[in-house]
Formats: sequence, C-alpha cells, structure tokens
Amino acid sequence: MQVNNYDQFNETSYQTKLDNGLTVTLLPKAGYHKTYAVFTTNYGSINNTFVPAGESEMRRFPDGIAHFLEHKMFEKADHDAFQTFGKYGANANAFTSFTRTSYLFSATRSLKENLETLLDFVQEPYFTPQTVDKEKGIIGQEIEMYDDDPSWRLYFGMIGNLYPNHPLQYDIAGTTESIAKITAADLYAAYRTFYHPQNMTLFVVGKLDPDEVLTWIKANQAAKQFPAFQPIETKIPATATDGHDIMPYRSIEMPVKRAKSVVGVKGLTPIEAGAPALKYRAGVNVLLEMLFGDTSKNYLRLYDQGIIDDTFGYDFELQNEFNFLTFSGETDDPAAFDAAIIDGLENWQKAVLGQDDLLATIKKEMIGRIVFMANSLEAIANRYDQNLFGQATIFDEPAVIDGLSLEDVATIAKQLLTSQAISEYQIRPLTKN
Repeated sequence: MQVNNYDQFNETSYQTKLDNGLTVTLLPKAGYHKTYAVFTTNYGSINNTFVPAGESEMRRFPDGIAHFLEHKMFEKADHDAFQTFGKYGANANAFTSFTRTSYLFSATRSLKENLETLLDFVQEPYFTPQTVDKEKGIIGQEIEMYDDDPSWRLYFGMIGNLYPNHPLQYDIAGTTESIAKITAADLYAAYRTFYHPQNMTLFVVGKLDPDEVLTWIKANQAAKQFPAFQPIETKIPATATDGHDIMPYRSIEMPVKRAKSVVGVKGLTPIEAGAPALKYRAGVNVLLEMLFGDTSKNYLRLYDQGIIDDTFGYDFELQNEFNFLTFSGETDDPAAFDAAIIDGLENWQKAVLGQDDLLATIKKEMIGRIVFMANSLEAIANRYDQNLFGQATIFDEPAVIDGLSLEDVATIAKQLLTSQAISEYQIRPLTKN
C-alpha cells in the first residue's frame, strides 16, 4: 500500500489499486468507535450519452438513468440490501450527483460483514421489468415533489440558463416522461459500462486496521469475476468558452410569498484535474468570502440596505467538465437584488486588491473550518474525489489554502468574473388577476 503521512494532523492514509482496477483508500482514526465507508463510481446524471460496454455505437439513454440505477441497486431477488445492513447494525444510504454515484454506510460494529455487504450488493445487480416499473412510480413521486420546491426550481433554472445545450440542465432524477422510458436492459447497459472496478473507488475511514481491512477487501474481490475493462466513451456537449450560449435572463411564477432570485456565473475556462483543481477551489472560496462573506463590506452594506437578508447564500460547483457560481436569496425587489450582486462581481477589485490583512484573516478562518471538518468521518470521505483532485484528501487542503496569495485570488477573479458569464433567474409570486 502507498502510505501518505499528514504530520500536521497526525494522520496516515493507505492506498492501493487492486488487480481488478478498484482503488482502495483506508484512513484509520484513533479514538473513534465508528467506521464510515463510501463506494463510488464515476457515473452521474450528465453521462446520458455513451457507448455501452460490449457495443460500438454511441447511444442516448433517458435522463435520470444514473439516479434510477442507484435506487434499484438496493433491491435483490430475495432481499433488500438495507435489511442486511440493518442486521449488522449499519446505517446505509446512497446519492447521485452530476458526475458521481456513491453508496455508503456507517457502523460501530461488524465492519467485515458491512464491507462485504456494501461490495456485494453494488457488484451484484438485479433488475426485472416488473421491479423497474414499480420503481418508476416511486421516483415519479420524488420528481413531482422537487418540481413543487421553489428553491430546487431556482437552482436548476439557473443551470438551464448557464448550460442550455448541456445535460447539466436536466434534473438529476430526470422527468416523469424520461424515466418512463427506462428499461431493465437500459439499467444493465449502464451498469456494465460504469460499474466496473476500474471506474470505482472505495474509501473507508474510522475505526479500522488497514492490513486487516485490505485483506477482507482483496478476498472479496478475488472471489468475483469481472470482464475486461472497456474504456468508457461518453459524449458531453462542449460549451462556449466566450459565453455566447448563456441565457442572460429568465423568470417564472410560482405560489411563493416572496420572490426568489439567483445570479449565476459560468466558469468559461476548463480547470485541470489534480492539484490545480484543488488550488482553484480554494482560491474561489477565498474570493467568495472576500466579496460576499458575512463580514465583508458588500454583505454588510447590502444587508443594511435591505437588499439581502438571512436567506442570502452562495455556492460554488466544480467538476472536471464544468464549474459555476450561484448567489441566491429571497427578496422583495429581484431587480435590485440582481443589480447589487452583479455590481459586486463586476467590481471585484474593490473587495480584493490591497486587502492583504483580510486575505490573511479569511485563510485562517478557512483552515480552521477544515481542521474542524477533519474530525468528521463523513466529511473526510465525502470530500475525497480521485477523479477531480487525484490522491488529495481533506488533510492536503490547509497547505493549499495557506499558500494562496492575493495575486492568486485576483487572477481567479479576473478569469472567472466576466460580464459575459453572468446570468439571472427569478421566481416571482403568482400574478393576481
């Protein structure tokens, strides 16, 4: 195993790649009674056009198939994986994002049995036309629930503005119409393509002995047969690097008491994976704190003016294929809200240039939050993304943050905060007749 020591945290991780291609990372935590494991495949909602394993032609699959597949993985011919986890005292769950699907559990006992349950149920698919049709009703209800959620509609409305020709614009769960087209054969095709160990990672953190756990994992994997890995071919439309495809403004009406508004910024420059991506994420987060953190001049001024309130927030999404910012909140005057946020973005120099003391303070605060998060098994495991950040873990982040200069932040701001990359989306109360 490759050993990585993090002296600042007094932590050590152990990583190896098995003969079948699965990357395993183990991180023992002294003094913890719980263990947390995440089994992830690099397959998310945007991967809806690909060449299925064993075939040669590109095919377009229904939107929401990755999420649908995640739901169906727990159900087997004679049992449900949740029942098995419950038998061994574990809490299990799963989630699908734009680029990943993860299956996880946490437990304070029976680690060997729970690890084997995790590996076995994910690596033994079982789909039938009957069970697939049954699941359509369940997921359909979930989709309808999100369709009635103003915050969810606001978020995906903005993504639709920024990426109108990209599968990002589609809800991760798909639509009731798209999931109605999913068949058991589709699920098996997606599974064979993306659920090969070569395309997956297993991260285990908490109470564990690395040598013992790796022995269990190796034995489990050696007892299974996997086909030769076929390099994955997916088709994801390129987006304009000059922003000409961005929809600058849209609005809808919903039964809300106050308007909701979001300003989005599309990253027009692709970000290199590995260390550059980790540094870029840290730099953007510092920039956001300088611009609209709750102690920034912009935030305090706009709060005093009543333009923003406690509902205001911002977020940064970074993946290999895309990155974007969102600034959202409830407001009585959506036009004033958008104008104020856009002014702060386009005039970022006022909040950044010459602010060495502010930068130092923000860096200390961010490092403090990372140190606090490093005590959470869930945070350690869920922030790990080999596809995006390489072998870096949460323990690598403080040094990256500490190394950021004001010039680094200004370079990111100049690259990211361009007028042509900005869009607005609003949800307004229903018009009274």
